[in-house]
Amino acid sequence: MNGSSLNRREFSGLCARLGSSLLPINAMMAPLSFDPARAADTPASNDGRRSVRFRDGTIVPALGQGTMRLNQEAHAEALRTGIALGMTVIDTAELYGNEEFIGRVVADQRDRVFLVSKVLPKNAAGDGIARACAASLTRLGTDHLDLYLLHWRESDTDLRAVVAAFESLRATGKIRAWGVSNFSMQDMEELFRVPHGDHCAANQVRYNLGDRSIESHLLPWCERRGMPLMAYSPLGGGGSNLLRDPTLAGIADAHRCSAAAIALAWVIRSGNVIAIPESGSPVHVRENAVALSLTLTPQELQTLRAVRPLPQR
Repeated sequence: MNGSSLNRREFSGLCARLGSSLLPINAMMAPLSFDPARAADTPASNDGRRSVRFRDGTIVPALGQGTMRLNQEAHAEALRTGIALGMTVIDTAELYGNEEFIGRVVADQRDRVFLVSKVLPKNAAGDGIARACAASLTRLGTDHLDLYLLHWRESDTDLRAVVAAFESLRATGKIRAWGVSNFSMQDMEELFRVPHGDHCAANQVRYNLGDRSIESHLLPWCERRGMPLMAYSPLGGGGSNLLRDPTLAGIADAHRCSAAAIALAWVIRSGNVIAIPESGSPVHVRENAVALSLTLTPQELQTLRAVRPLPQR
């Protein structure tokens, strides 16, 4: 990535390693489970589109847009199409090297967009977070971020210092809320033991129908605390064959929509997850946006769970 210390292969490997660590190592923890009975009762906004409420009362669409690979003018139409269709949560990061591009895309409708960026853990020491935030704001051409995340945690990351820096930025209005990314349940519990660590607004992790591991522990842990999760790679990510699943295709045919819309509707079914699919194609964005108003039946949810079961522990 432009201006990044990690290339795409290294970053993908990091995400894979982090994803495999999302299950807790504390075997003495009382087991938690995601309640599928709640999955057919996703909150909706007044216009019938799915939404998610943060603990501070902020309500956002349950479907946003990821931007990791989007940095060309040809992608601008796709992002603007998504915003027009209600996919107004826009997720970027200093790592992606595209904040200036994102800033140009949203400049004329900043008040409609819930803008998210992320700080690298290498910038988490000293005044690094404040400096990184200032640089992101300049590149994005805005005076505040709606949500600012620690991109991932290193072994030497000082969570107390991170929380203090985020809280300072929030107090000065540079950010409206802060959160984390790629944190396991064990990481979250440690974060909540830090003073003001429970102010964390969200955790962004990998989650899709083909990778359900967070349902065993992390998802219900956050749900019980009213903390939304943001799901990256909700369509399976690069190299995934998820959208070619014949069961998914059959349900899509019944709803007269794309398999992607079904996969996304499944991810946001609980009302506690914001999916951020990435697409540089306006056509695909329109297909994705259908998920905002799509309700899967209990039978369809059960069918999908059976085809893509939870991993054995």
